[in-house]
Amino acid sequence: MALSPTERALYGTPGPRARRRIIVGTAVSAVALAALAALVVVRLYDNGQFDERYWSLFSQANVWIFLGQGFVGTLRAAAGAGAIALVGGLVLMFGRLAAFAPLRWLATAVIEFVRGTPTLLFIYFFFLVPSQFGIHLSTYWMVVIPVTLYASAVLAEVYRAGVAAVPRGQSEAAESLGMSRWQSFRYVILPQMFRIVVPTMVTQLVVVVKDTTFGYVVTYPEMMQNTKVIIANYNSLLPVYLVTALIYVALDYAISWSARRLAARRGTRILV
Repeated sequence: MALSPTERALYGTPGPRARRRIIVGTAVSAVALAALAALVVVRLYDNGQFDERYWSLFSQANVWIFLGQGFVGTLRAAAGAGAIALVGGLVLMFGRLAAFAPLRWLATAVIEFVRGTPTLLFIYFFFLVPSQFGIHLSTYWMVVIPVTLYASAVLAEVYRAGVAAVPRGQSEAAESLGMSRWQSFRYVILPQMFRIVVPTMVTQLVVVVKDTTFGYVVTYPEMMQNTKVIIANYNSLLPVYLVTALIYVALDYAISWSARRLAARRGTRILV
């Protein structure tokens, strides 16, 4: 079947002219980004941001220890939210696929509402509202619960996409062997679904790690909160933020690299 012009542009193999345009565009973009980076470095240098007094704090062990404590706090929050969200996503996915229409509508409404609401708003909610009813949450749970809610809603859709990716003939074959709908789902569909979505589940951890940075709102001692404390004590804005950003980039890259390795080993593609 012939492709439309739009389909050829999006999915067709580029010809010689298109490849030349891609190469030229990439080269021009690289030069522009390099020039922009050089301009930023020059402006920072002119404003004295590379003076020793702004960087000498990193020679002190207590600064790295404090950053390390924040890093551990970030890992604790991300691990807790990620672990709970794996189960929460399954619960929402089962609700979304339920044959009972009211349950399906409820699960769909919850997923769409949570996905459409900023995580920061949920954190403010759990920071301000429960205490009005005498429920006092630790700062850990003020971060973990909102991050878990959002991650669960996203994972529910990831799981649902994985279920849809399993050939329909698999469930039909299971039912022809006398399995019930639940048995075919448990023994045939779910194992294949998990093999498909595992790389994407790992990738979702990157979003979970990033969302933990909202912990500063409730003064949870994660890395961003500890970064702000260091800046307040040493009056060194750019260097501290730059080092913290590099740590986040290294952590997120390690997670993404793991997801790509899993995808390559399993012969699957990351869905989101």
